[in-house]
Amino acid sequence: MSNSLVNRVLATDNGAAALALRIPVGIIFVAHGAQKLFGWFGGYGLEGTGQFFGSVGLNPGVLMALLAGAAEFFGGLALIFGVLVRPAAAALSVAMLIAVFAVHFGKGFFLDKGGYEYALALFAASLSLLFSGAGRFSVDRALAGER
Repeated sequence: MSNSLVNRVLATDNGAAALALRIPVGIIFVAHGAQKLFGWFGGYGLEGTGQFFGSVGLNPGVLMALLAGAAEFFGGLALIFGVLVRPAAAALSVAMLIAVFAVHFGKGFFLDKGGYEYALALFAASLSLLFSGAGRFSVDRALAGER
């Protein structure tokens, strides 16, 4: 892999604001991923989530649940620790776009009706981190050797 590509992946803004976004959004994604993968926090695990995904047309359901759960769980951990934030944010952005259009869009905007407002907010947060990078207080910054 070229050094230039690695530098672009690890590059980040110098500000501290990304930390305020990374930590809570990372925690949210880890929790949602753990629901899908392990059935923690009242989730249904891979089998139950896979059945739901299949019922909304995301087939094969278990594979899609595995991909979504892994993106959310490991992507969330990446955000919390500030490591490989741009690739994690890209994967999370895609997962949230799929959630918006495949699951929530037909139910309207508001969350209390199963709408897409929450997934849209997580998409926006992920997209913001994709553009900005991990920020000053991150492993990415340390690996990039930026001062």
